Amino acid sequence: MQPVLAPVRPAFRAIATTIVPEAASLTEDDWGDVERIIEDALAARPPAMRRQLRTLIRVIQLRPLLRYGRTFTALDPARRTLILRRFENARLLLLRRGFWGLRTLVFMGYYARPAAAKEIGYRADPRGWDARRGPTDTAPPAATTTPPADEPSAAPADEPSAAPTATGREEDA
Repeated sequence: MQPVLAPVRPAFRAIATTIVPEAASLTEDDWGDVERIIEDALAARPPAMRRQLRTLIRVIQLRPLLRYGRTFTALDPARRTLILRRFENARLLLLRRGFWGLRTLVFMGYYARPAAAKEIGYRADPRGWDARRGPTDTAPPAATTTPPADEPSAAPADEPSAAPTATGREEDA
């Protein structure tokens, strides 16, 4: 199976660093992790969809030639962001969907790396929230039936309340 990102690697990395600016500090090994994560996710997708993604990356790379006379990889960060915003808000639904899919893949590739999880303090645990609560805080919070004293309470059921009617005036119900 032909890799999706290898033929468009420079453009993909420029797109990724525009979407996640922190990616600019990735090492070659880190980029390898990002690309492996994305390629693994794309492996189960149909070949036509994989070709479409590669084509979208090429279109993003070449589109700035019409406006700036340079490819996406040759633009400064502000113009790159502007180009991606145009894809994000494109009138053509196919371009919007394609961009959002690409953006999602970039986020997945970057944040699924163990190093990124550690950087942001993410500690997944198979025990879920119980791991965070600890042994002394495993009971669910008690339900309260009465509001605190400083909050107004609802009118008792036997007292009438004012409610708007079809005429828009408040009348006793």
